[in-house]
Amino acid sequence: MTSVITVSHLGKTYATGHAALKEVSLDIRRGEIFALLGPNGAGKTTLISIICGLVNATSGTVTVAGHDIVTDYRAARSRIGLVPQELTTDSFESVWATVSFSRGLFGRRASPAYIEKVLKSLSLWDKKDAKIMTLSGGMKRRVLIAKALAHEPEVLFLDEPSAGVDVELRRDMWRLVRELRDGGVTIILTTHYLEEAEEMADRVGVIAKGELILVEEKATLMTKLGKKQLTIELATPLPAVPEALGPYALARSPDGACLTYSYTATTTGEDDAGRSIAGLLAALDREGIAFKDLHTEQSSLEDIFVSLVRRAP
Repeated sequence: MTSVITVSHLGKTYATGHAALKEVSLDIRRGEIFALLGPNGAGKTTLISIICGLVNATSGTVTVAGHDIVTDYRAARSRIGLVPQELTTDSFESVWATVSFSRGLFGRRASPAYIEKVLKSLSLWDKKDAKIMTLSGGMKRRVLIAKALAHEPEVLFLDEPSAGVDVELRRDMWRLVRELRDGGVTIILTTHYLEEAEEMADRVGVIAKGELILVEEKATLMTKLGKKQLTIELATPLPAVPEALGPYALARSPDGACLTYSYTATTTGEDDAGRSIAGLLAALDREGIAFKDLHTEQSSLEDIFVSLVRRAP
């Protein structure tokens, strides 16, 4: 897949001396959903703001669809739609007027049919003549999304789009995101709802303390870093784990009723040291340990994210 955004050695240091970004390099592919994850203050919003031309970088370059964001700002910015965290809208304008104005702001010809399509897709059509100031917070969030889409951008940034919105809007928003991606639009989102990133994203980037510490296909990331746990419910509680089972590093529950085996599965069904669940069950049988149930769990993207951030220098 070709890159629609290329970030090269990007740095941002504020006048206070705080380095918000440090040598960040990143390629975002055309037509993908890319989740940018990181704790508060990690540099997510700074990175987005630089790409969108709202903040000047200290060093490095960014191109959007081949256009440099500094030397060819208008062409680069016209390819981008941005849904910011803050609910900043034109309070005294109607929904229709503010969305239509956003389209004209980027030099697009008027297209009432397209504006109607966007408003209907966000369940805003019945509010098209309402003043922004009369809308609820959730409806104002919908208007921000409509404004970002008004000029038919190639790239859509969603900066914490689910913050403070209701379940219905969240569902509508993710349905629209999928439709846009299927239509070739590139989506970059930041979110604290990691289950959403796990469900929606094609690739994941993790940023911590201004450094991009990982960029990976989501499926590959889950396979490489996701841990699995096998919990064995015993027929009879064990007072201690037999020495013969030591290689499996089993965790015994306080009451001795369960054993837990943590592992990273490979394509062969074995863990990193070549041990298999079948081998563990055979070892239990040799020790005369009967069990009544087995169940497995796999690490979520949230588990992986927390682990990566904790290990960040």
